[in-house]
Amino acid sequence: MKFEELVKSSGEWLRADGPECGIVISSRVRLARNLFSFRFESHISSEEKENVADLVKEAVLSTSYARELCWFDLESLTELERHLLLERHLISREQEESAGARGVVVNEPETLSIMVNEEDHLRLQSLRSGLQLEDAYEQLSSIDDELAKKLDYAFDEEFGYLTACPTNVGTGMRVSVMVHLPALVMSGHIEKAFNAVHDLRLAVRGLYGEGTEAHGEFYQISNQITIGRSEEDILADLKAVIEGIVNYEKKARERLLGREPMKLEDKVWRAYSTLKNARLISSDETMRHLSSVRLGAQLGMLPELELKTLNTIFLYIQPAHLQKLEGKELPPEERDLVRARYIREHLS
Repeated sequence: MKFEELVKSSGEWLRADGPECGIVISSRVRLARNLFSFRFESHISSEEKENVADLVKEAVLSTSYARELCWFDLESLTELERHLLLERHLISREQEESAGARGVVVNEPETLSIMVNEEDHLRLQSLRSGLQLEDAYEQLSSIDDELAKKLDYAFDEEFGYLTACPTNVGTGMRVSVMVHLPALVMSGHIEKAFNAVHDLRLAVRGLYGEGTEAHGEFYQISNQITIGRSEEDILADLKAVIEGIVNYEKKARERLLGREPMKLEDKVWRAYSTLKNARLISSDETMRHLSSVRLGAQLGMLPELELKTLNTIFLYIQPAHLQKLEGKELPPEERDLVRARYIREHLS
């Protein structure tokens, strides 16, 4: 798979065919691993970094998954191409902005990505559409077991997997879901929901993880504790919380429909009209309106719109994707014009 082929389709996680996909856009499981014979990324030399990249790349491409995997050397990609990988959630912001030998291994449906020389030597990640944490974990566990036979992981009998950040020590596992919660925001109950999440020592972040803000009522919820818990417990606990939030959002939608149906319908159709007719539109404004339109589509107000179409727009209106589609770099004002045109075409 070449980079240009990657750009032509959205990943499996955006196809809106998983359980609870109307509210849970995607599920992600990530494992942090380091090699015993090398220093952590913050102290590693350029030569060591190259050695790590070579060792991991060779090991990954010799697994039973090798035929479906493709290696992207981040050093050889442009800044725009690296940012596109970030927008697709295949690499992290830290890896995008770092320097030296580093890369990412991706499979064609984009359910699997392995970041090499990120904050840790390896970050294995599985993405799924909807609430599919167990399936994501099963895939990661399988390839992690294979790699453990080929690579000497940094592991301590008492503490578990050793990681660059102390908060990842233990299982090295972070589990997160991307959720869309417009009704809880509109009803003023979002803070109550998030306070309960924080009390359970879970984190709420923006679309691209730590340090990013939420846009368009889309959030990421993830575990914060990785030590002293089994991987199965971490998965089960987060899934239970997400199921509770999903039910809370569904009830909020029912209340909005019951109490103020015309107000809700007006909000949805105003957003839809703006997206269908705008000649200039920013990322932030697009996300706000997409949130309302996505809600309306699910509530039967816009039956002709499929979630998959809206999820695809959600991805391709991001700056790097727009510029890649146009085949050139664009200043912000031109991106607003191209974004509006793209949305009009795909909503027609």
